[in-house]
Amino acid sequence: MDFLKEWVTNIILFILLATIIDMLLPSSSMQKYTKMVMGLLLIAIILTPVYKLISNDFETSLASIPSFHAPGATNLKNSIDLKKKEIQASQHAYILEETAAQLKKGAEEELMKQYGLEIEKINISTNNKSDQAFPDNLQKITVLLKPKEAEKTIEAVKPIVINTQTPLSSQRSTDQTEQTDRIAAFLSQKWNVTKNLVNVSIEGGIDDQNG
Repeated sequence: MDFLKEWVTNIILFILLATIIDMLLPSSSMQKYTKMVMGLLLIAIILTPVYKLISNDFETSLASIPSFHAPGATNLKNSIDLKKKEIQASQHAYILEETAAQLKKGAEEELMKQYGLEIEKINISTNNKSDQAFPDNLQKITVLLKPKEAEKTIEAVKPIVINTQTPLSSQRSTDQTEQTDRIAAFLSQKWNVTKNLVNVSIEGGIDDQNG
């Protein structure tokens, strides 16, 4: 409503101003040009609401364009981020797999000679929440060992020693723990990592080695 009042007031004031100018100007050839200019200015004032309406609609339409395309742009960004994470996860898994193969290759021969065991599987765990890259984010190396197949078939039967002072189950558990500790120490030195990062277990327990 205020805009309408202002618009009508501007028209009335301009008409009064144009009338006063027309009265002050002497009759000459310039008078018709002055009237033409005044007429054009009056038309511009009258059409002011139309200009504002068109201008507002254009700005509104222009502002809505980014909003219209925003979902598509967001979906594209999310898709790119997802693909990037998939590629990074695939590369990380490949690095761990290759590292495990190298660790096995570097230690298996000596492990067979010293302990008569071969590496069945190596699993490398990393801290996914850490900002550090591998191998700085190494969390644990889990090693599953198994007796050498040839040893199981040709090894002679060893004498059975019965210790009446120590329960058999407790003795076996102690012997296996001592052996896995020695192997863990050996592997940690071989792989140049701290011992607490290496977790060793023997498939079937220590009995498999004794026939």
